[in-house]
Amino acid sequence: MTASEKAHALLDGIRKLDDEWARAIGGLGEPELRAPSALPGWSRAHVLAHVARNADGLQNLLVWANTGVETPMYPSAEARERDIETGSQQGAADLLADFVASAGRFEQYAAAMPDDAWAREARNRQGAPVTGAVVARMRLSELAIHLADLDRGYDLDRVLALLGPLTEDVVEHAITSRAAHLPALRLAADGFEWTMGTAPKTTVRGSAGALLAWLTGRSDGAALDGAVPALPAWA
Repeated sequence: MTASEKAHALLDGIRKLDDEWARAIGGLGEPELRAPSALPGWSRAHVLAHVARNADGLQNLLVWANTGVETPMYPSAEARERDIETGSQQGAADLLADFVASAGRFEQYAAAMPDDAWAREARNRQGAPVTGAVVARMRLSELAIHLADLDRGYDLDRVLALLGPLTEDVVEHAITSRAAHLPALRLAADGFEWTMGTAPKTTVRGSAGALLAWLTGRSDGAALDGAVPALPAWA
């Protein structure tokens, strides 16, 4: 599969999750937005503000890949944190409108990307090279994981069930993000399998959602079968 073909498959998943987000947040008022999310210390408003600014940041990376003009995801780590906090303080109507608008901007820019741009590179927040197609995978993963964090009746298994084969990409992205902390290991879930290292002797099994929760620091892996290694806190 070419980078363009993979990107367009990921964009289909992004559009599906954007629609699901619209259903999940539709009609939320001030009490619901200020209520705690599943992320310690963050309200639902913080989650929405974070995912909105993530859309803008990842669009910057698509611009970089598309044009070759260096366009960092965020001006700085401090600016990122400040924008999330500021965004979370918006009134309910403004916050929901901001979220929907940012998602729409990302979708619109991505839909107009020329096919050859998806294989070109930008650099993520850590300075690592990422292709345009990987940026699309980053956005899909962000939408999937934080929809569960919103604490509106979605767990990760329910979210991943919406994505079908793209489940593999979301879990793969989490594995890539945690690669430095993972030993030689085989992960198996729902007909998918991922292998880390050479000839791993250990297999960890569970649902894709349970694997993703463990990989992203949202569970200790107690729902998984096998010798589950401890992972450091998700940064």
